[in-house]
Amino acid sequence: MTVRYEHICSDGRARRGRVHTDRGTIETPVFMPVGTAGTVKGIFPRDLREIGTEISLANTYHLHLQPGEKIVAAHGGIHAFMGVDWPVLTDSGGFQVFSLPKTEFSEEGVRFRFQKGGEEVFATPEWSMQVQEAIGADIIMAFDECVPWPCKQPAAKVGVERTLRWLDRCIAAHSREDQALFGIVQGSVFDDLRAFSARETIKRDLPGYAIGGVSVGEGHALMMQAVDAAEPELPAGKPRYLMGVGLPEDLVGAVGRGMDMFDCVIPTRYARSGTLFTSRGRIRVDHKRYRNDRFPIDASCECYACRNFTRSYVHHLVKSGELLGTTLCSLHNVAYYHRLMGEMREAISAGTFMDFCADFEREYLANDRERRREVLNPGWYRSFDPGYAKQFFDAESQAPDTSSRKPTRKKRRRR
Repeated sequence: MTVRYEHICSDGRARRGRVHTDRGTIETPVFMPVGTAGTVKGIFPRDLREIGTEISLANTYHLHLQPGEKIVAAHGGIHAFMGVDWPVLTDSGGFQVFSLPKTEFSEEGVRFRFQKGGEEVFATPEWSMQVQEAIGADIIMAFDECVPWPCKQPAAKVGVERTLRWLDRCIAAHSREDQALFGIVQGSVFDDLRAFSARETIKRDLPGYAIGGVSVGEGHALMMQAVDAAEPELPAGKPRYLMGVGLPEDLVGAVGRGMDMFDCVIPTRYARSGTLFTSRGRIRVDHKRYRNDRFPIDASCECYACRNFTRSYVHHLVKSGELLGTTLCSLHNVAYYHRLMGEMREAISAGTFMDFCADFEREYLANDRERRREVLNPGWYRSFDPGYAKQFFDAESQAPDTSSRKPTRKKRRRR
């Protein structure tokens, strides 16, 4: 698989580009919907294409568990199995293994039991390559050791060094030329380990590189610090993938720090509980205030759900447990993420990314925090220089904690 990154323009550290693959071209920065078991939950591939999906994910661990990679291969690979014609990326299974209880790590691999059925499995880099090659994705990920958070530096160092040795085993075991293997940078929240991991990983001269081991509970500030430590070491001519991220504010912060590709289950997971992303922050459509609300989910959105239905109707579906409620909410949330990425691409091209960030903070983030009765100190996106996240959020943490205080009630505009 030929994967080539084309740089179009930059605005500060933020960059606009294209990832060219044999199966299609991906405009970056891009959000990749997660199809854990070979499906983005609740959404037809036809509708994913309509809202702008150019690449999606599938999960190695879950597809191995059900239906098994041999069945996927018998269909001609994951694209035919899912009924999609766009590029597909599979993760290595490392994060799922990390999240399971009672795992036993060794130099050879990881011993664990499947959540379903309780069968004992010994996962190795060679096992991950074998499963991913059978699944047949366009981009596959190296098997890595994702350490928990919080994590002490010695343990994080062991994880970095083992991830590099496992990467070499993945490279040796990888045999399909029509698949692009990406390496993964680890190092928890330690700047020196992140930088070291990035420098050593790029020595393998792979088609692309990912930053892993984030979005494991460390929060926005530490996540951005991890990006700040690793991104400057990554080559400008290869795609950069921040794994498992995340909330809209995380995407904006990471794009401003030079990242290109993102994935997360948040849009569809939140949708299943009636949490919807809008240009003015999140709403819980199952709240009683939306029982007779005749506005669309988001007046600025052109997705099928917003063009055809009211908040009142979606409220009714969610409260009634109707499957259509999950479908409409999921469709809208993924459409919102695609639109957010498109707006960032346009802003980078126009040289107005900082203006976009200021608008995002004022229109989305401030309203989102107000609804959740949390205090927002302005300035999240005032700078994307390395070190700013640590400086700003450390200073923010010194501010008086007013998050538990009930805010002064204001007359709300109709949203």
